[in-house]
Amino acid sequence: MSEVFAKFSLKGKTALVTGGAGLLGKEFCLTLAQAGAVVYAADLNAEAARAVADALRAAGYPAHGIGLDVTNPTSVTAVVDEIVAATGRLDVLVNSAAMDPKFDPEHAQNSSNAFETYPLESWQDALNVNLTGPFLISQAAARQMVKQGKGSIINICSTYGLGGPDQRIYEKPGTPKVFKPVYYTVTKAGILGFTKYLATYYAGSEIRVNALTPGGVYNNHDEEFVRNYSARTVIGRMAHKDEMNGALLFLASDASSYMTGGNVIVDGGWTAW
Repeated sequence: MSEVFAKFSLKGKTALVTGGAGLLGKEFCLTLAQAGAVVYAADLNAEAARAVADALRAAGYPAHGIGLDVTNPTSVTAVVDEIVAATGRLDVLVNSAAMDPKFDPEHAQNSSNAFETYPLESWQDALNVNLTGPFLISQAAARQMVKQGKGSIINICSTYGLGGPDQRIYEKPGTPKVFKPVYYTVTKAGILGFTKYLATYYAGSEIRVNALTPGGVYNNHDEEFVRNYSARTVIGRMAHKDEMNGALLFLASDASSYMTGGNVIVDGGWTAW
């Protein structure tokens, strides 16, 4: 019987994190590296991905930054081929890349996102990134995992994939009304369906597919938004950016070896009411 902490080790493993330069993507890369994996931070912003990898290497972890367009089959295949050529394997895939309209100071809202006038082009772009992207990269990663006979795919969902957004938390007196757009709930709900499909598709194998559902993560939001959001949680606050890391490592490692098709919800109790 192995020691419980040994089950969380990723020594000798290779991990790929899409959206690796994002707020949570950076955290996921660091977590997997600390657990012993060779980490590939992949992002549409290749320079930002390389900066993430540079920081990890400076801290003593083996890491690489790479540009990736998850909507482009050629880009997807090239990235997976490069990883396998360099390390001989791909053990963990974290599908973190996604379009997600943020309500923090770094992401100003250019429109209200009202459903009645929501542009078809924007809807299609979101479906392409948030659903087709995970389909393409998971397909490419799974080909290698089948050869190995083992692997873990983790799809990042959202509480808004479990239920509709509480649009009230985005209201501010004296300002035009804005909404979390329709595509977000639809695509994140789709991610859960995708997770269950892949898990059952690989039934009887050691290729496991699970979802991780974070709640809202604080990123210098204004006080009113933080107050509105926090009031909807049981714990009474937004998440810190590192509070998804334990669940992520659990799903990536053999600590969750008897889990597939599942969804780990880390939302401060948002969905418990």
